[in-house]
Amino acid sequence: MPTVSEQVDWEGELALVIGTGGRHIAASDAMTHVAGLTIFNDVSVRDFQFRVTQYTAGKNFQASGPVGPTVSLVDEGLDPHALEITTTVNGVVKQRGNTGEMIFDIPTLIAHISEFVELEPGDIIPTGTPAGVGFKRTPAEFLRPGDLVEVEIDGLGVLQNPVVAEVPHD
Repeated sequence: MPTVSEQVDWEGELALVIGTGGRHIAASDAMTHVAGLTIFNDVSVRDFQFRVTQYTAGKNFQASGPVGPTVSLVDEGLDPHALEITTTVNGVVKQRGNTGEMIFDIPTLIAHISEFVELEPGDIIPTGTPAGVGFKRTPAEFLRPGDLVEVEIDGLGVLQNPVVAEVPHD
């Protein structure tokens, strides 16, 4: 929890782990570039995210991208477009959805991203989050030190993230 924000939010997401790099990857070939699947919590610092039209600052704070706890290889049989995803904060369900409901499917994401950057083995691509993030709630809800965020995805386990206050540096 950064000292400069009171608007830290959760976003439980499926993430792709790239196994074979490339640029200008066709959607029809995209899945051959995926080595595995894992869980990502796109911790978002909303007041920084919305200061300007680019989200970069709000999506890249120190310790804001927890990932894991495991990687399921694509040949292990999980269908990345049919996985239940649930995010809880302190045991209360905040998000529940299915990866089949994603706005963009995985091949489309990989094709698009590889148009402007060369993907490399080990790159991690978060795929988007279901409804239920804190800043969209009425009233808005944000994380506080001491909270526990858990993101669970079928076949991938549970990613647990305690919210810890940042220690100010002098």
